[in-house]
Amino acid sequence: MKQTNIRLALIAVAALLLTSSPLFAQVPLGTAQSFTVLGGSTVTNTGSTVVTGNLGVSPGSAVTGFPPGTVVGGSIHAADAVAAQAQADLTIAYNTAAGLPCGTDLTGQDLGGLTLTPGVYCFSSSAQLTGTLTLDMQGDPNALFVFQIGSSLTTASTSSVAAINTGGAPCPANLFWQIGTSAIFGTGTSFAGNVLALASITMNTGSNTTGRLLARNGAVTLDTNVISSCATVPGGGTEVGVPALDYAGLALLTLLLGAIALFAINRVA
Repeated sequence: MKQTNIRLALIAVAALLLTSSPLFAQVPLGTAQSFTVLGGSTVTNTGSTVVTGNLGVSPGSAVTGFPPGTVVGGSIHAADAVAAQAQADLTIAYNTAAGLPCGTDLTGQDLGGLTLTPGVYCFSSSAQLTGTLTLDMQGDPNALFVFQIGSSLTTASTSSVAAINTGGAPCPANLFWQIGTSAIFGTGTSFAGNVLALASITMNTGSNTTGRLLARNGAVTLDTNVISSCATVPGGGTEVGVPALDYAGLALLTLLLGAIALFAINRVA
C-alpha cells in the first residue's frame, strides 16, 4: 500500500511538471537588461528624444540623431562587444518568451478596453491596441504578463497601457511583448513593457514608453520620444513570475497534495 502511494505521488509530481500551464515562467534578459533601446541594423532619431539607460546596435553600426536626442544614465554602444552580447541575450529572451505555453488566445480581439490578469496571452497573427489596455497585477509587484504576437503590433494614436493594483511597483517590470515581425506605436501612445521584436520597432512622434525597445534584426526608429526602462525586481533580472494555473494545473496540484496527504497518513498508521 505504501509503495502504491509513493508511486501515486511521483506520478502527480511528473504530471504537474508537464502541464501546459507553467508554475514558474522565466524570461531572462541577461545583459540586454541594461539596454533601454537596442537595434539590430540601425537606431535613428528625429527630435528631442530622451533615452534613460544604454542605447545600442548590433550587428549594424549606425546610430543617428544623437544629438539632438540624448542618452541619460547610460552609453551608446555601436557594434561593440557589449551590444553584441546584449543581442545574443535578447535572442534567448525572445525564444524563451515565444516558447511559453499560451494561456489565453486573444486572436482577433483589440487589446483596447480589456482588463487582464497575469498570464500568457497570444495572437496567431497581428495585434492592435486602440484605447487603453489595463493590466491588473493583483497586488503582486512581480506579476508576469507575456504577450506572444505572431506578426505585428500596432497602436492607435493616444493609446495606452495602464497597470493597476501594482503592489507598490512603479511599473510592471515583468511585462513582455514578443513580436513576430515589427511594432509600430502611434502618435502620443503611452506604452509599457519590454518589447522584443524580431524585426523593427517604430515610435511615432510623441509616443512614450516605460520599458525597453529591443529589436533583433531591424531598426529602431525614434521621433521625439521619452523612453525609460522599468526598475527590475530585487536581486536583478526580470526572471520571476507566477502566472495563475489553469484548470488542468489546479487539478494536478490537487492530485499531488492529496497523494502526499494520503502517503503521510499511511506512513503514520
